[in-house]
Amino acid sequence: MWKPLALTVLGLGLALLGERFVTFRSRLNASRKLDPVGLPGCRLIPGIETGAEDIEILPNGLAFLSTGIRYPGIKSFAPDSPGAILFLDLNQEDPQPRTLDIRGALDKDSFNPHGISAFVDSAGTVNLYVVNHPHLNTMLELFRFEADAQILTHIKTIQHPLLYSVNDLVALGPDRFYATNDHYFTQPLLAQLELFLGLSWTNVVFSSPEGIKMVAQGFTLANGIAISPDHKFLYVADFGGQNIHVLERHGDWNLTLHKVLELGTLVDNLFVDPSTGDVWAGCHLSVMKLFNYDPEDPPGSEVLRIQDILSAKPTVTTVFADNGSLLQGSSVAAVFGRKLLIGTVFQRALACHL
Repeated sequence: MWKPLALTVLGLGLALLGERFVTFRSRLNASRKLDPVGLPGCRLIPGIETGAEDIEILPNGLAFLSTGIRYPGIKSFAPDSPGAILFLDLNQEDPQPRTLDIRGALDKDSFNPHGISAFVDSAGTVNLYVVNHPHLNTMLELFRFEADAQILTHIKTIQHPLLYSVNDLVALGPDRFYATNDHYFTQPLLAQLELFLGLSWTNVVFSSPEGIKMVAQGFTLANGIAISPDHKFLYVADFGGQNIHVLERHGDWNLTLHKVLELGTLVDNLFVDPSTGDVWAGCHLSVMKLFNYDPEDPPGSEVLRIQDILSAKPTVTTVFADNGSLLQGSSVAAVFGRKLLIGTVFQRALACHL
C-alpha cells in the first residue's frame, strides 16, 4: 500500500515543482521581448567599463556612481579589481567621470559598492552612504565628500543584525535612513531557493540614532528605494513582484502601504526627479540572461518614467529600451535637467538628452 502512496506524494511533489518552475520563469521574465526605444544624443560614457549599478545626483548636478560590483552569479569584467565610486559634474557640457580617491580606514581592496544615497547637511557638506559587500558580507559605509580636493573621506562603517542583506538605501540626515533587505537568507543557495519559491519575506528597515527597526515587509525581493520630494511617501521596487510599492511615511518613521503599481518588468533602482516628482526606474528584461551571461545573447535594458505616481492612473512611459547591443543590464536611470544617465550592473553607462 505504501508504493501507491509514495507515487502519489512523488507526483504531487513533481507537479508542485513544475508549477514553481513555470511561475519562476514567468515572474523573472525568462523570455520577454521589447521593441527598441531610442533617445537622441546618447553616448557611452568613456571610462566606465564595469558598470554603474547605482547613481545619485544632487540637486546641484554633482553625480556619484557605484561601479565594479561583484555579486554571486552576476558577470564581472574585472573580478579581481575592487569597486569604486565615480564622480561626474553634470553642469559641464561634456562631463568626464573620475574615480574618487578614498581616504581613511576603509579596506579598499575588498570594497564592493552597491546602492548609494547622499544627503547635504546644514553646513553644505555632502555625506554619502554606500552599501558595501566585502567578501559577500553586508555593511554600510559613510563618506564625506571633500569638494575642493574631490576625494572621499571614510567616516565610519555601520553594521547591525537588521542590516543583513541590504540592497539600497535612501538617506534623510545624520544616521537616518531607510534601507531594503533583498533576501531573508544570506547563504547564496538558500537565497536562490527563496527567490525560486517566491517567498515574500524581504523588508524595509529604518535607522536612526535611537536604533534600527523593521518598518515594512512582504516583498519578494525588495530592491531600489527612493522618497518623494515632500518626504511623505517612499517608493520601493519589488524586483520579484515586478512592481513598485508606494508607502506612506508617518511621524514615527513607520510606513503603511498606500498602493502597489504593477509594471510587468523587473524593477531595479529608483530615482525621483526633485523638480517634478517623476519616478525613474532602471529595469531588466530577463533575469535569466542577467545571471547566465552570453555575449551572443546579452541581457537587455529598459528605462521607465512614471509620472503622477500617487494618482489613480499614473502615466508609465518606456523612455529607453535596448536588446543589449548597446547597453546590457540596466539597473538605474537618473536625471538632471534634460540629461539622463543610465547605469548598468556590470557593463557600461549611457548619457542621453531628453
